[in-house]
Formats: sequence, C-alpha cells, structure tokens
Amino acid sequence: MTDTTDIMTSSVLIGAIADFPDGEIRPASMPDGTTLAVYNVAGTIYATADLCTHGEASLSEEGMLSGKIVECPWHFGTFDVTTGKPTGMPCTVALRTFPVTIIEESVYVEF
Repeated sequence: MTDTTDIMTSSVLIGAIADFPDGEIRPASMPDGTTLAVYNVAGTIYATADLCTHGEASLSEEGMLSGKIVECPWHFGTFDVTTGKPTGMPCTVALRTFPVTIIEESVYVEF
C-alpha cells in the first residue's frame, strides 16, 4: 500500500479514472471555484487551467482535443496539454498545468 498522507493534504479529488474517457476533455471544479480542464491522452490524465490564455474561452466546454493538442474554439490557437505550451497562433502564453496523481482508480490534482 502506498502512503498517501502528503498527497492527500495538497491534492483535490476530482473523480474516478472512468470519469475521464480517453481522448476527451472534462471540467473539474476546485474548492475555490476555479475550473480546470482535465484531459485523457492515451490513458494518461493531464490537467490545465480551463480558460484559453488568448481569448478566455473554456477549453473543457468547447475545446477540441486531438492527441495531446487542444484547440481553442474562439481563435483556433492550440496548446500541448502535457506541458501547457502554446503550439499555434494566436496563443503565445502557456496554460498553467497541474500535477495529477492516480490512487486506486481515483484522480487527484495538486492545487
């Protein structure tokens, strides 16, 4: 069994692995009311800020995920969800990323 004491004190449970289907984006609400975008890329879960850094569109509601690249619906800028780095104009500012931990089928985000 893994000691999860440190993880549990700095992380937020956002759901089960099954809540995040492969190739899709889902929102996750944080305790302060912030929404994150959560992605399943080939079985690995990633989390970023939900709002595009260019136009503030919700990536979890309207973004399109293709592999590890999410496209913003407003101006079609793109980001690598594994790093948050912009990969297509007009986006130039990276998305904030959040570490994800899986413990016994539950998904936690450090926030």
